[in-house]
Amino acid sequence: MSGFVGALVEAWDELRLHKLRVLLALIGVAVAVAAITAVTAAVQMLTQGFQEQSERDMGRQVTLTLSAWAQTEQAAPLDELDATYLRALDRYGITWATRDWYLRVPFRFPDGTRPTEVRAVDPDLGTMQRVQVDEGRWFTEADRDTFAPLLVVNEAFLGALGADGLETRPTVLLGDREPVRARVIGVVPDRWPDEMPQAMVLYDQLTRWYAPESGGGQQAPELKVWVPPESADDLGPRLRRDVAAVLPGWQVEVWDNRSTGSGLDGAARWVALGVGGFALLLGGLGLVNIALVTVRYRIREIGIRRSFGATSGRIFFGVLMESVVATVVAGLVGVVLAVAIVKNIPVDVLFGTLQDRPPFPVSAALVGMACATGVGALAGLIPATVAVRVKVIDAIRY
Repeated sequence: MSGFVGALVEAWDELRLHKLRVLLALIGVAVAVAAITAVTAAVQMLTQGFQEQSERDMGRQVTLTLSAWAQTEQAAPLDELDATYLRALDRYGITWATRDWYLRVPFRFPDGTRPTEVRAVDPDLGTMQRVQVDEGRWFTEADRDTFAPLLVVNEAFLGALGADGLETRPTVLLGDREPVRARVIGVVPDRWPDEMPQAMVLYDQLTRWYAPESGGGQQAPELKVWVPPESADDLGPRLRRDVAAVLPGWQVEVWDNRSTGSGLDGAARWVALGVGGFALLLGGLGLVNIALVTVRYRIREIGIRRSFGATSGRIFFGVLMESVVATVVAGLVGVVLAVAIVKNIPVDVLFGTLQDRPPFPVSAALVGMACATGVGALAGLIPATVAVRVKVIDAIRY
Protein backbone atom coordinates (compact mmCIF):
# COMPACT_ATOMS: atom_id res chain seq x y z
CA MET A 1 0.00 0.00 0.00
CA SER A 2 2.84 2.40 0.82
CA GLY A 3 4.33 1.78 -2.64
CA PHE A 4 1.02 2.59 -4.30
CA VAL A 5 0.57 5.79 -2.28
CA GLY A 6 4.16 6.79 -3.02
CA ALA A 7 3.56 6.28 -6.75
CA LEU A 8 0.45 8.49 -6.56
CA VAL A 9 2.32 11.26 -4.74
CA GLU A 10 5.19 11.04 -7.21
CA ALA A 11 2.81 11.16 -10.16
CA TRP A 12 1.07 14.22 -8.75
CA ASP A 13 4.37 16.00 -8.20
CA GLU A 14 5.42 15.32 -11.79
CA LEU A 15 2.09 16.67 -13.06
CA ARG A 16 2.60 19.85 -11.06
CA LEU A 17 6.05 20.29 -12.64
CA HIS A 18 4.72 19.76 -16.17
CA LYS A 19 1.27 21.25 -15.73
CA LEU A 20 1.55 23.64 -18.67
CA ARG A 21 2.38 20.76 -21.00
CA VAL A 22 -0.59 18.58 -20.03
CA LEU A 23 -3.16 21.35 -19.55
CA LEU A 24 -4.44 21.44 -23.13
CA ALA A 25 -4.70 17.64 -23.35
CA LEU A 26 -6.54 17.48 -20.04
CA ILE A 27 -8.99 20.16 -21.17
CA GLY A 28 -9.93 17.92 -24.08
CA VAL A 29 -10.31 14.93 -21.75
CA ALA A 30 -12.45 16.94 -19.30
CA VAL A 31 -14.75 18.19 -22.06
CA ALA A 32 -15.12 14.68 -23.49
CA VAL A 33 -15.92 13.21 -20.06
CA ALA A 34 -18.44 16.00 -19.44
CA ALA A 35 -20.08 15.20 -22.78
CA ILE A 36 -20.26 11.45 -22.10
CA THR A 37 -21.58 11.96 -18.58
CA ALA A 38 -24.15 14.59 -19.55
CA VAL A 39 -25.41 12.57 -22.49
CA THR A 40 -25.74 9.44 -20.35
CA ALA A 41 -27.82 11.40 -17.83
CA ALA A 42 -29.86 13.11 -20.56
CA VAL A 43 -30.65 9.76 -22.18
CA GLN A 44 -32.01 8.50 -18.87
CA MET A 45 -34.26 11.56 -18.71
CA LEU A 46 -35.31 10.93 -22.30
CA THR A 47 -36.13 7.34 -21.39
CA GLN A 48 -38.19 8.56 -18.43
CA GLY A 49 -40.05 10.93 -20.75
CA PHE A 50 -40.83 8.12 -23.20
CA GLN A 51 -41.97 5.89 -20.35
CA GLU A 52 -44.28 8.49 -18.83
CA GLN A 53 -45.82 9.28 -22.21
CA SER A 54 -46.43 5.58 -22.78
CA GLU A 55 -47.98 5.27 -19.33
CA ARG A 56 -50.35 8.17 -20.06
CA ASP A 57 -51.63 6.26 -23.08
CA MET A 58 -51.45 2.62 -21.98
CA GLY A 59 -51.06 2.65 -18.19
CA ARG A 60 -48.17 1.79 -15.94
CA GLN A 61 -46.26 -1.44 -16.26
CA VAL A 62 -47.98 -3.87 -15.94
CA THR A 63 -51.61 -2.89 -16.60
CA LEU A 64 -54.03 -5.70 -17.44
CA THR A 65 -57.10 -4.68 -19.44
CA LEU A 66 -60.17 -6.91 -19.35
CA SER A 67 -62.63 -6.22 -22.19
CA ALA A 68 -66.08 -7.74 -22.66
CA TRP A 69 -68.63 -7.66 -25.50
CA ALA A 70 -72.25 -8.75 -25.31
CA GLN A 71 -72.76 -11.28 -28.11
CA THR A 72 -76.56 -11.51 -27.98
CA GLU A 73 -79.56 -9.49 -26.82
CA GLN A 74 -80.08 -12.05 -24.04
CA ALA A 75 -76.63 -11.46 -22.53
CA ALA A 76 -76.38 -10.52 -18.86
CA PRO A 77 -76.96 -6.80 -18.15
CA LEU A 78 -74.18 -4.29 -17.52
CA ASP A 79 -74.85 -4.02 -13.79
CA GLU A 80 -74.11 -7.72 -13.44
CA LEU A 81 -70.84 -7.25 -15.30
CA ASP A 82 -69.96 -4.41 -12.93
CA ALA A 83 -70.65 -6.60 -9.89
CA THR A 84 -68.48 -9.34 -11.41
CA TYR A 85 -65.60 -6.89 -11.78
CA LEU A 86 -65.85 -5.81 -8.14
CA ARG A 87 -65.93 -9.42 -6.90
CA ALA A 88 -62.82 -10.24 -8.92
CA LEU A 89 -60.95 -7.28 -7.44
CA ASP A 90 -61.87 -8.38 -3.94
CA ARG A 91 -61.02 -12.04 -4.61
CA TYR A 92 -57.47 -11.34 -5.76
CA GLY A 93 -56.78 -8.38 -3.46
CA ILE A 94 -56.03 -5.97 -6.30
CA THR A 95 -55.24 -2.48 -4.99
CA TRP A 96 -55.04 -0.35 -8.13
CA ALA A 97 -57.99 -0.74 -10.51
CA THR A 98 -60.40 1.33 -12.56
CA ARG A 99 -63.39 0.76 -14.76
CA ASP A 100 -62.90 2.50 -18.09
CA TRP A 101 -65.88 3.20 -20.35
CA TYR A 102 -65.91 5.34 -23.50
CA LEU A 103 -69.33 6.55 -24.66
CA ARG A 104 -71.06 9.61 -26.05
CA VAL A 105 -73.22 11.68 -23.71
CA PRO A 106 -75.30 14.78 -24.63
CA PHE A 107 -74.24 18.07 -23.01
CA ARG A 108 -76.06 21.39 -23.27
CA PHE A 109 -73.48 23.91 -24.43
CA PRO A 110 -74.32 27.60 -24.99
CA ASP A 111 -74.72 26.92 -28.74
CA GLY A 112 -76.97 23.88 -28.25
CA THR A 113 -77.03 20.26 -27.14
CA ARG A 114 -74.55 17.92 -28.75
CA PRO A 115 -73.19 14.43 -28.04
CA THR A 116 -69.72 14.58 -26.53
CA GLU A 117 -67.12 11.90 -25.91
CA VAL A 118 -67.09 10.98 -22.24
CA ARG A 119 -64.80 8.63 -20.36
CA ALA A 120 -66.26 7.10 -17.19
CA VAL A 121 -63.49 6.07 -14.79
CA ASP A 122 -62.57 5.51 -11.16
CA PRO A 123 -60.20 7.76 -9.15
CA ASP A 124 -57.30 5.29 -9.48
CA LEU A 125 -56.99 6.11 -13.17
CA GLY A 126 -55.25 9.38 -12.28
CA THR A 127 -52.30 7.45 -10.83
CA MET A 128 -52.41 4.49 -13.20
CA GLN A 129 -52.20 6.67 -16.32
CA ARG A 130 -50.47 9.76 -14.91
CA VAL A 131 -53.36 12.08 -15.73
CA GLN A 132 -51.95 15.61 -15.93
CA VAL A 133 -54.38 18.20 -14.55
CA ASP A 134 -53.20 21.70 -15.48
CA GLU A 135 -55.91 23.53 -13.52
CA GLY A 136 -58.12 22.34 -10.68
CA ARG A 137 -57.83 18.79 -9.41
CA TRP A 138 -58.43 15.13 -10.16
CA PHE A 139 -61.17 12.97 -8.64
CA THR A 140 -60.93 11.59 -5.09
CA GLU A 141 -62.77 8.74 -3.39
CA ALA A 142 -64.95 11.26 -1.54
CA ASP A 143 -66.28 12.54 -4.88
CA ARG A 144 -68.27 9.32 -5.36
CA ASP A 145 -70.85 10.51 -2.82
CA THR A 146 -71.40 14.05 -4.12
CA PHE A 147 -74.98 15.05 -4.99
CA ALA A 148 -74.13 16.08 -8.56
CA PRO A 149 -71.68 14.81 -11.19
CA LEU A 150 -68.18 16.25 -11.27
CA LEU A 151 -66.20 16.59 -14.50
CA VAL A 152 -62.55 16.79 -15.51
CA VAL A 153 -62.54 18.21 -19.04
CA ASN A 154 -60.06 19.15 -21.73
CA GLU A 155 -59.37 22.73 -22.77
CA ALA A 156 -61.63 22.38 -25.83
CA PHE A 157 -64.59 21.46 -23.59
CA LEU A 158 -63.93 24.44 -21.32
CA GLY A 159 -63.70 26.70 -24.36
CA ALA A 160 -67.01 25.38 -25.69
CA LEU A 161 -68.60 26.42 -22.39
CA GLY A 162 -67.26 29.94 -22.90
CA ALA A 163 -65.18 29.81 -19.71
CA ASP A 164 -61.59 31.01 -19.38
CA GLY A 165 -60.84 29.08 -16.20
CA LEU A 166 -62.29 27.52 -13.08
CA GLU A 167 -62.56 30.75 -11.11
CA THR A 168 -66.24 31.08 -12.08
CA ARG A 169 -66.97 27.44 -11.10
CA PRO A 170 -68.36 26.54 -14.55
CA THR A 171 -71.24 24.05 -14.81
CA VAL A 172 -72.99 22.27 -17.68
CA LEU A 173 -76.17 20.22 -18.06
CA LEU A 174 -75.48 16.52 -18.63
CA GLY A 175 -78.14 14.44 -20.35
CA ASP A 176 -81.05 15.13 -22.68
CA ARG A 177 -84.49 14.19 -21.36
CA GLU A 178 -83.80 14.63 -17.64
CA PRO A 179 -80.51 16.56 -17.51
CA VAL A 180 -78.48 17.02 -14.34
CA ARG A 181 -76.14 19.91 -13.69
CA ALA A 182 -72.48 18.84 -13.54
CA ARG A 183 -69.60 20.97 -12.25
CA VAL A 184 -66.14 21.18 -13.82
CA ILE A 185 -63.40 20.62 -11.20
CA GLY A 186 -60.34 20.04 -13.39
CA VAL A 187 -58.87 20.81 -16.79
CA VAL A 188 -56.40 18.65 -18.72
CA PRO A 189 -54.44 19.91 -21.75
CA ASP A 190 -55.57 19.14 -25.29
CA ARG A 191 -53.54 16.31 -26.78
CA TRP A 192 -53.39 17.87 -30.24
CA PRO A 193 -54.55 21.09 -31.95
CA ASP A 194 -58.28 21.39 -32.69
CA GLU A 195 -59.15 18.46 -30.43
CA MET A 196 -62.87 17.96 -29.91
CA PRO A 197 -64.43 18.59 -26.46
CA GLN A 198 -63.99 15.62 -24.13
CA ALA A 199 -64.85 15.01 -20.48
CA MET A 200 -64.10 12.47 -17.77
CA VAL A 201 -66.57 11.58 -15.04
CA LEU A 202 -66.64 9.10 -12.20
CA TYR A 203 -68.16 5.80 -13.33
CA ASP A 204 -70.50 5.54 -10.33
CA GLN A 205 -71.81 9.06 -10.84
CA LEU A 206 -72.46 8.60 -14.55
CA THR A 207 -74.42 5.38 -14.05
CA ARG A 208 -76.38 7.05 -11.25
CA TRP A 209 -77.43 10.12 -13.24
CA TYR A 210 -77.44 8.94 -16.85
CA ALA A 211 -78.61 5.69 -18.48
CA PRO A 212 -77.00 5.17 -21.91
CA GLU A 213 -78.82 3.14 -24.51
CA SER A 214 -77.80 -0.52 -24.64
CA GLY A 215 -78.08 -3.25 -27.24
CA GLY A 216 -76.53 -6.42 -28.60
CA GLY A 217 -72.87 -6.14 -29.63
CA GLN A 218 -72.28 -3.11 -27.39
CA GLN A 219 -68.82 -2.88 -25.89
CA ALA A 220 -69.06 -2.85 -22.11
CA PRO A 221 -66.85 -0.97 -19.63
CA GLU A 222 -63.29 -2.27 -19.46
CA LEU A 223 -61.57 -3.19 -16.23
CA LYS A 224 -57.96 -2.07 -15.87
CA VAL A 225 -55.75 -3.31 -13.06
CA TRP A 226 -52.17 -2.36 -12.22
CA VAL A 227 -50.33 -5.41 -10.93
CA PRO A 228 -46.70 -6.45 -10.28
CA PRO A 229 -44.96 -7.86 -13.38
CA GLU A 230 -44.41 -11.23 -11.70
CA SER A 231 -48.17 -11.64 -11.16
CA ALA A 232 -49.38 -10.56 -14.60
CA ASP A 233 -48.96 -13.89 -16.42
CA ASP A 234 -50.92 -15.80 -13.79
CA LEU A 235 -53.57 -13.18 -12.97
CA GLY A 236 -54.66 -12.38 -16.53
CA PRO A 237 -56.06 -15.85 -17.39
CA ARG A 238 -57.67 -16.09 -13.96
CA LEU A 239 -59.57 -12.83 -14.44
CA ARG A 240 -60.72 -13.85 -17.90
CA ARG A 241 -61.90 -17.26 -16.69
CA ASP A 242 -63.78 -15.90 -13.66
CA VAL A 243 -65.62 -13.18 -15.59
CA ALA A 244 -66.49 -15.44 -18.54
CA ALA A 245 -67.85 -18.12 -16.19
CA VAL A 246 -70.25 -15.70 -14.48
CA LEU A 247 -71.45 -13.93 -17.65
CA PRO A 248 -72.74 -16.29 -20.34
CA GLY A 249 -73.30 -14.60 -23.67
CA TRP A 250 -70.27 -12.31 -23.27
CA GLN A 251 -66.95 -12.50 -25.08
CA VAL A 252 -64.15 -11.73 -22.61
CA GLU A 253 -60.51 -10.97 -23.47
CA VAL A 254 -57.50 -9.90 -21.39
CA TRP A 255 -54.37 -8.17 -22.65
CA ASP A 256 -51.47 -6.32 -21.06
CA ASN A 257 -49.31 -3.35 -22.01
CA ARG A 258 -45.90 -4.95 -21.78
CA SER A 259 -43.67 -4.05 -24.70
CA THR A 260 -40.00 -4.05 -25.61
CA GLY A 261 -39.90 -0.33 -26.53
CA SER A 262 -38.76 1.37 -29.68
CA GLY A 263 -35.01 1.30 -28.97
CA LEU A 264 -34.72 5.02 -29.76
CA ASP A 265 -33.19 5.81 -26.37
CA GLY A 266 -30.60 3.04 -26.81
CA ALA A 267 -29.63 4.28 -30.27
CA ALA A 268 -29.26 7.85 -28.99
CA ARG A 269 -27.09 6.63 -26.13
CA TRP A 270 -24.72 4.70 -28.40
CA VAL A 271 -24.39 7.51 -30.93
CA ALA A 272 -23.64 10.04 -28.20
CA LEU A 273 -21.17 7.72 -26.47
CA GLY A 274 -19.44 7.11 -29.80
CA VAL A 275 -18.96 10.82 -30.42
CA GLY A 276 -17.80 11.40 -26.85
CA GLY A 277 -15.46 8.40 -27.01
CA PHE A 278 -13.87 9.74 -30.19
CA ALA A 279 -13.26 13.11 -28.52
CA LEU A 280 -11.84 11.31 -25.49
CA LEU A 281 -9.51 9.33 -27.73
CA LEU A 282 -8.20 12.53 -29.32
CA GLY A 283 -7.50 13.94 -25.88
CA GLY A 284 -5.71 10.72 -24.97
CA LEU A 285 -3.50 10.90 -28.07
CA GLY A 286 -2.46 14.41 -27.11
CA LEU A 287 -1.62 13.17 -23.65
CA VAL A 288 0.48 10.35 -25.15
CA ASN A 289 2.59 12.81 -27.14
CA ILE A 290 3.14 15.03 -24.14
CA ALA A 291 4.03 12.06 -21.93
CA LEU A 292 6.58 10.79 -24.49
CA VAL A 293 8.26 14.19 -24.60
CA THR A 294 8.29 14.32 -20.82
CA VAL A 295 9.88 10.87 -20.56
CA ARG A 296 12.67 11.87 -22.95
CA TYR A 297 13.43 14.89 -20.78
CA ARG A 298 13.59 12.58 -17.74
CA ILE A 299 15.84 9.87 -19.19
CA ARG A 300 18.82 10.87 -16.98
CA GLU A 301 16.56 10.94 -13.91
CA ILE A 302 15.21 7.49 -14.75
CA GLY A 303 18.73 6.10 -15.20
CA ILE A 304 19.84 7.45 -11.82
CA ARG A 305 16.79 5.92 -10.12
CA ARG A 306 17.50 2.57 -11.78
CA SER A 307 21.12 2.71 -10.59
CA PHE A 308 19.91 3.16 -7.02
CA GLY A 309 17.77 0.01 -7.21
CA ALA A 310 14.44 1.12 -8.64
CA THR A 311 12.84 -1.89 -10.34
CA SER A 312 11.40 -1.92 -13.84
CA GLY A 313 7.94 -2.42 -12.36
CA ARG A 314 8.29 0.64 -10.15
CA ILE A 315 9.44 2.79 -13.09
CA PHE A 316 6.65 1.44 -15.31
CA PHE A 317 3.97 1.96 -12.67
CA GLY A 318 5.19 5.46 -11.79
CA VAL A 319 5.11 6.72 -15.39
CA LEU A 320 1.77 5.01 -16.02
CA MET A 321 0.20 6.60 -12.93
CA GLU A 322 1.14 10.07 -14.14
CA SER A 323 -1.28 9.71 -17.06
CA VAL A 324 -3.93 7.98 -14.94
CA VAL A 325 -3.85 10.62 -12.19
CA ALA A 326 -4.02 13.38 -14.78
CA THR A 327 -7.07 11.93 -16.55
CA VAL A 328 -8.78 11.13 -13.24
CA VAL A 329 -8.48 14.77 -12.21
CA ALA A 330 -9.77 15.81 -15.64
CA GLY A 331 -12.60 13.28 -15.27
CA LEU A 332 -13.63 14.78 -11.93
CA VAL A 333 -13.74 18.23 -13.51
CA GLY A 334 -15.78 16.85 -16.40
CA VAL A 335 -18.30 15.12 -14.10
CA VAL A 336 -18.78 18.31 -12.05
CA LEU A 337 -19.31 20.24 -15.27
CA ALA A 338 -21.83 17.64 -16.49
CA VAL A 339 -23.80 17.83 -13.23
CA ALA A 340 -23.99 21.60 -13.53
CA ILE A 341 -25.21 21.34 -17.13
CA VAL A 342 -27.83 18.66 -16.45
CA LYS A 343 -29.19 20.44 -13.37
CA ASN A 344 -29.87 23.52 -15.49
CA ILE A 345 -31.44 21.74 -18.47
CA PRO A 346 -34.98 23.04 -19.23
CA VAL A 347 -36.52 19.60 -18.76
CA ASP A 348 -40.08 20.59 -19.68
CA VAL A 349 -38.90 22.02 -23.00
CA LEU A 350 -36.60 19.17 -24.03
CA PHE A 351 -38.30 16.10 -22.56
CA GLY A 352 -41.87 17.22 -21.86
CA THR A 353 -43.44 17.40 -18.42
CA LEU A 354 -41.89 14.77 -16.13
CA GLN A 355 -43.87 13.84 -13.05
CA ASP A 356 -40.98 11.77 -11.69
CA ARG A 357 -37.84 13.62 -12.71
CA PRO A 358 -34.95 11.21 -12.17
CA PRO A 359 -32.02 12.40 -10.04
CA PHE A 360 -28.61 12.72 -11.61
CA PRO A 361 -27.67 9.09 -12.22
CA VAL A 362 -24.63 7.86 -10.33
CA SER A 363 -24.06 5.41 -13.18
CA ALA A 364 -23.46 8.34 -15.55
CA ALA A 365 -20.73 9.71 -13.27
CA LEU A 366 -19.18 6.25 -12.95
CA VAL A 367 -19.20 5.81 -16.74
CA GLY A 368 -17.43 9.15 -17.15
CA MET A 369 -14.80 8.36 -14.53
CA ALA A 370 -14.24 4.88 -15.95
CA CYS A 371 -13.69 6.34 -19.43
CA ALA A 372 -11.25 8.92 -18.08
CA THR A 373 -9.29 6.30 -16.11
CA GLY A 374 -9.21 3.93 -19.08
CA VAL A 375 -7.92 6.58 -21.44
CA GLY A 376 -5.28 7.58 -18.90
CA ALA A 377 -4.11 3.98 -18.60
CA LEU A 378 -3.95 3.55 -22.38
CA ALA A 379 -2.16 6.86 -22.80
CA GLY A 380 0.44 5.92 -20.21
CA LEU A 381 1.30 2.48 -21.62
CA ILE A 382 3.61 3.68 -24.40
CA PRO A 383 5.57 6.22 -22.30
CA ALA A 384 5.85 3.71 -19.46
CA THR A 385 7.18 1.05 -21.85
CA VAL A 386 9.74 3.50 -23.26
CA ALA A 387 10.87 4.40 -19.73
CA VAL A 388 11.34 0.73 -18.77
CA ARG A 389 13.48 0.00 -21.84
CA VAL A 390 15.96 2.77 -21.01
CA LYS A 391 19.39 1.27 -20.21
CA VAL A 392 20.98 2.54 -17.03
CA ILE A 393 24.45 3.32 -18.45
CA ASP A 394 23.01 5.05 -21.51
CA ALA A 395 20.57 7.07 -19.42
CA ILE A 396 23.34 8.30 -17.10
CA ARG A 397 25.49 9.39 -20.06
CA TYR A 398 22.54 11.07 -21.81
